[in-house]
Amino acid sequence: MAIVLNRDLALDALAGIVQASLMNETIVLWVLNIMVVGMVVVRILLRPHRQPASRIAWIAVVGALPGIGVIAYLFLGETNIGRRNFKVMREVRAQLPATPGAVIDTAAHLEAQLPSRYAPLFSVGRSISGFEPVAENSAALMTDSNTSIDHMVTDIDAATDQVNVLFYIWLTDNNGSKMAGALKRAAARGVTCRAMVDDLGSRTLLKSRLWREMGAAGVQTAVALRIRNPLLRPLQGRIDLRNHRKILVIDGRVTYCGSQNCADPEFLVKAKFAPWVDSVIRLEGPIARQNQRLFATDWMTYVGEDLSKDLSLGAAGPTPTTAGTVIAQVIASGPTLRHSAMPELFGSLMYSARVELIISTPYYVPNESMQAALCAAAYRGVRTTLILPAKNDSRAVAATARSYYAELLKAGVDIQEFVGGLLHSKTLTVDGELTLIGSANMDRRSFDLNYENNILFYDPQLTQTVRERQQSYIDSANEISKEMVAKWSSTRRLWNNTMAMLGPVL
Repeated sequence: MAIVLNRDLALDALAGIVQASLMNETIVLWVLNIMVVGMVVVRILLRPHRQPASRIAWIAVVGALPGIGVIAYLFLGETNIGRRNFKVMREVRAQLPATPGAVIDTAAHLEAQLPSRYAPLFSVGRSISGFEPVAENSAALMTDSNTSIDHMVTDIDAATDQVNVLFYIWLTDNNGSKMAGALKRAAARGVTCRAMVDDLGSRTLLKSRLWREMGAAGVQTAVALRIRNPLLRPLQGRIDLRNHRKILVIDGRVTYCGSQNCADPEFLVKAKFAPWVDSVIRLEGPIARQNQRLFATDWMTYVGEDLSKDLSLGAAGPTPTTAGTVIAQVIASGPTLRHSAMPELFGSLMYSARVELIISTPYYVPNESMQAALCAAAYRGVRTTLILPAKNDSRAVAATARSYYAELLKAGVDIQEFVGGLLHSKTLTVDGELTLIGSANMDRRSFDLNYENNILFYDPQLTQTVRERQQSYIDSANEISKEMVAKWSSTRRLWNNTMAMLGPVL
């Protein structure tokens, strides 16, 4: 009997020790959890260049879901491109020579052509990427996506010195193969050809035979922002920072700018949203040298080849003998460049409008200042139109955009939803005279996470052509009314507003 009691007492004592140990471990884990969450919260509060709404949203996520929230913040919470890339980019920008044409040798001509009320807008552009507006460019808006590629191929076939091309998405479809074929032909006749793509956007091409054939034919190839091991990638910088630029420069004399990737309008990777509707302009003149320098910055960062000699020795070639009338400026943005650059540019353009403001963009996820600027334009009597796709390839982005409809409509903004495919065109026209065109969307990804390239130009005639293109979008769109939005169900409004709430986090 005594033996049994002693055994029971021993088991009870052991159970007590185990229970106490588990309690201690629980307390330790609880304390560690609080410490980790606390450190992340402090980091969120100390992180520079973050809007209060974003801080609050991230603190709420980390506090409500500590484990998931901390991991999510480590992967997606900071716009960190990595110390190595940041250091190299800074060194590259410092060593590149002044861009030919950056110091205007036609200042009197420019002053005579450019209305004084638009000069401050080009000053905003200069503050972002350091380029001055340059005069005497000629330009044309391409008819459609296939025509754009055909013109690019024709210009590459005529190249005599060098071709530099960068695309976020490059597919192995008809247009993608056309572009690759033109580069291979140019390389075969001794033209220096460089092709760069984003690692995520062009992952299909990078695994293809076409990419290998380009390299074998003498085209110098490179990849921007490599992902490599996704689990280790956060140690080298945020994983979803992307090079979203679309740049083509031929002989430093001809360049293209717009929303189009190197792909067919059928865009087979997302065929159910096709056709992709894009807008691209072809420019000839000193503006090409600014795009040349922008490309060189990316190339030197990820490849290491020094292109400063090409730029300083005028490899960009002579300016066209027939001067054009377009005053243009390259405006490049990115997470390692000036904070809040694109929202400030968009906002400045909106506030400058006196008569008419028309915007087409596939993704509308504004910050507070941009939404206020768009509403303010309508409130002061400017005819303000926002054109978006009726069917978006991102349900979350579409819902977020629609969460802003009621406020925009109340202010008097005309909202049109394009129904002829996925409207991917990124254009903004002011008073029928000034145009911004390029790769940047009006969303927080383009504001904070993507490397983008745009061109701001003054030319009433060319802007009228862009304005007519915008009108064609409106003619193929459904107008959104206050009554339509008021009839949305509570479930739909809940979904829209929830997605908008997550905007500062994502």
